[in-house]
Amino acid sequence: MALLRLHLHLSLPRPPLPARPHCAPPSPLSTSPWLWRSRLPAASSRRLLCSTHPASPLDASTAAPPSIVAGFLDYLNESWTHFHATAEAKRQLLDAGFKLLSESDDWDLQPGGRYFFTRNMSCLVAFAIGEKVGNGFNIIAAHTDSPCLKLKPRSATFKSGHQMVNVQTYGSGLWHTWFDRDLTLAGRVILKAADGSFKHKLVKLTRPLIRVPTLAIHLNRTVNSDGFKPNLETHLVPLLATKNEEATMNSDDKSSSSTKAAHHPLLLQILSEEIGCESDEIIGMELNVCDIQPSCLGGGNNEFIYSGRLDNLASCYCALRSLIDSSKAAEQLSSEKAIRMVAMFDNEEVGSDSMQGAGAPTMFQAMRRIVDSVMHQSMGEGALERAIHSSFLVSADMAHALHPNYPDKHEECHRPELQKGLVIKHNANQRYATSAVTAFLFKEIARIHNLPVQEFVVRNDMGCGSTIGPILASGVGIRTVDCGIPQLSMHSIREMCGKEDVDTTYRHFKAFFEMFSDIDRKLNVDF
Repeated sequence: MALLRLHLHLSLPRPPLPARPHCAPPSPLSTSPWLWRSRLPAASSRRLLCSTHPASPLDASTAAPPSIVAGFLDYLNESWTHFHATAEAKRQLLDAGFKLLSESDDWDLQPGGRYFFTRNMSCLVAFAIGEKVGNGFNIIAAHTDSPCLKLKPRSATFKSGHQMVNVQTYGSGLWHTWFDRDLTLAGRVILKAADGSFKHKLVKLTRPLIRVPTLAIHLNRTVNSDGFKPNLETHLVPLLATKNEEATMNSDDKSSSSTKAAHHPLLLQILSEEIGCESDEIIGMELNVCDIQPSCLGGGNNEFIYSGRLDNLASCYCALRSLIDSSKAAEQLSSEKAIRMVAMFDNEEVGSDSMQGAGAPTMFQAMRRIVDSVMHQSMGEGALERAIHSSFLVSADMAHALHPNYPDKHEECHRPELQKGLVIKHNANQRYATSAVTAFLFKEIARIHNLPVQEFVVRNDMGCGSTIGPILASGVGIRTVDCGIPQLSMHSIREMCGKEDVDTTYRHFKAFFEMFSDIDRKLNVDF
């Protein structure tokens, strides 16, 4: 956060331009960068009205709904890795009064209770149980991971007298964007204590530490005509230092499997100083390469969010805040018949096939344990199966906004734009899990609350990505809609989206938790 404050402090405002006739006055959030946080509306605990369903025009005299943009920027600047994103979510849930559970312990759950657990400190499931529970689960699922570079198990390497750091690519990143950036390392380490025990600790090195320099155009004259085509094994290797310490490592160190042999002593020294331990106490690590540039507002009207990892921490934060804010007070759950749940999975960018990914039975196991604890006696035979049949999943993952320089990449009638609302994704080949029924139910919530919604279909002559939606829909057997916030520069080291879309998504998700049970009972498909 010190980096964010420094960035905002240095972004001093310029003298205002002369006013133009017939121009609307700027919004409070479109002024100087250093003023934006103080002018965001304070959070409100007032619930959205869900009892009257007809949509009505917004009253101009009504105060603007609360914004979560400031909190989102804070979350991004804390969450440099999937581990930190989960840890920060854990902190916010504890501060909100949620009870931490362990998957290894017995669960004593009660109607009206709020709970969560983590897995691998990169996956999290949180839920609030309705007082009149017996109607299934209303779930929002997202993922904590993003494409990045990760240190190899043996990261120490030397090239022409330079200390280099071996990395491997994770996911399908736009790797050219990682060149010539001020980079550092963050993640987790395993420490060995003096008493022989082990500790798991998160670490974040906040200063520029490594860099992947490009080759000067004087040595690569055809790069602009032939394209920048780096070899990811030999060219995408970050530079740590110039001093060659290879001579100081004896043959026993080089051939051993110890941490000292696997990583540069300089790197271990920097890590130990940050953690507050001795270098030889570090016996394991899992570190990501991170861009140190803080997340911030930008654009002529400060209407955009510039950041890494928007895919998919934007969805995670909107889901997290909507769950917390829709269950703050006891009365918010007093008439709820469903369980409100948020699931944040790891490893979506590489297929979800891990114990902490959506391909694992984590969510299904949690649903079963909740049913066994609070719903089995009231629902009787087939309680779990009946609860799943009544459940609904929102699979939230970022969407492709129309790129003004490449409009032909979008299907002509399905061109989501920034600042125009949440995007519902469709694919006839089930790359997305949306159906006509699930899309209608989700759009009905938006209609009632006067929220904009867009729709996306990929061109027939282009491949279509996928999400955790089809994985969970088929693995659990739950109705699912795929949606996402529109963004540009997806999978770049630095992405962008519209700040209004973040607030719109939060309101949509919060309304989903608060009123979906009422809407769902009005539509019967299998009768």
